[in-house]
Amino acid sequence: MTGFAVLLRKELLEQWRTMRLVIVAGLFLAFGILSPIAARYTPEIVGALLPAGSIQMIFPTPTTRDAVDQFVKNVGSTLTLAGILLAMGLVAVEKERGTAAFILTRPAGRGAFIAAKFAAIALTLAVAMALAGAVAYAYTVWLFEAPPITGYAAMCALLWLGQLVIASATLLGSALVRSVAPAAAIGFAAFVGSSIVSALPTIGRYTPPGRRGPAAALGIGADPGPVLGPVAVNVAIAAGAVVLAWASFRRQEL
Repeated sequence: MTGFAVLLRKELLEQWRTMRLVIVAGLFLAFGILSPIAARYTPEIVGALLPAGSIQMIFPTPTTRDAVDQFVKNVGSTLTLAGILLAMGLVAVEKERGTAAFILTRPAGRGAFIAAKFAAIALTLAVAMALAGAVAYAYTVWLFEAPPITGYAAMCALLWLGQLVIASATLLGSALVRSVAPAAAIGFAAFVGSSIVSALPTIGRYTPPGRRGPAAALGIGADPGPVLGPVAVNVAIAAGAVVLAWASFRRQEL
């Protein structure tokens, strides 16, 4: 793919200059810190907020599992929206402003154009997830018992893959349309749709949200059940979305 390395460098530099990389990394870092802290102190905070003389609520003692579950919920749900925000304007904005046509007059192919944008999203989310996982693990060790580090790393990898699938769907939307709002709507629809399908008993485990249960199990060293098949399906979905984005973009007049 002609020009891939140059375009990838451009995307990463742009993310740094526009503070998108810093903002996303900071957001992930904040949730990584807050997740085990929330798991540890939420029962005490709720108990302190109850009015005197009211019915006392008895909470079970927080454990490492609670910290892991909190992290999976925050990163797997809330921070998936960060991937949508990153991807929604990557192609649509450049088409709208005319910069895509200018870039493609240089020795750069449309395949490299799409691939570089996807790779930049993947790297940004990977850096952010690594930071979030590292601080969450450190705080979990401090506040609870240490979970197995290899399982915790595998958990973070599964969560990253789930975010990447939704981001790839958003990138496809951005390639199909010429403005940011419809691209964001496509990404959000993919997020909501996959969340609904994840509740189904058989097919649900192949969706990005369906990876959260196995991810949480890996995080505490438990048996996650079948993993390779659903991972392969998610990789195929992300790759298919990128290929479709390229197939659509290569036929468009810029």
